[in-house]
This record gives sequence, structure tokens and C-alpha cells, in this order.
Amino acid sequence: MANDKKIYDLEDRTSKFGMNTIIFVKKIPHNLVDNIFISQLVRSATSIGANYCEADCAESRKDFEHKIAICKKESKETKHWLKMISTSNPNLKEEIKPFLKEVIELNLIFSAIINSSRSNNRLN
Repeated sequence: MANDKKIYDLEDRTSKFGMNTIIFVKKIPHNLVDNIFISQLVRSATSIGANYCEADCAESRKDFEHKIAICKKESKETKHWLKMISTSNPNLKEEIKPFLKEVIELNLIFSAIINSSRSNNRLN
């Protein structure tokens, strides 16, 4: 990824992750198998940010938690496709590592948000 500086604004961070993924996939050779992986990866990686934007404008706590849960699900799916591409293209393993690190961190962040929101809901 472009740099290791942490972005604490999740909208910017998820957007940057999607954009960096789009740039990265252009390096992957096009063939029958990789084309499927590329398509799936771009869908899931960019969906994280799109769903976070929706969560940010949620109409209720339940809607917010649902959208954040989708972000979490999409981050797990993105991790899966990154692993598939890494297997299909061993020469890209080192370049994929920062993407895996970032998507794991995002998944943990979304898990924490969900847990916090549910905990706050129980207190109210």
C-alpha cells in the first residue's frame, strides 16, 4: 500500500483501502482463474467503504449495527480473496501482506464497534 501512516477516519481509511486494492489488482495477470479472483476482490474490498458510508448515515442503532456487520463480513471475504490471489500468484505474496494486515485490522475495528454499540444499547 502507498504508505504505512494510519488513517483514523474510517471513511477515509476504508476508501483508501478500496482504491489501493483497485490499483493493486491491475498488477495481477489476467487468466481464467485470476479474473474471477480479481472481480470478487474488487467487489468485497470496495464494499467495505460503501457500507461504512451507509452505516455513518444509519437511521437507527439497529440499522447502524447491521451496516457495520456487513463491513465486517466484507472484510472477512476480502481476506479470503487476497489469500486465493496469493496462492494463485506466489510472486505477489509480499505485496499482498500489507493488504492482509489492513483488512484484519479493519475487521477487528468493526468487531469492536459492533460490541461497543451492543454494550451501549444494553446500558440504555
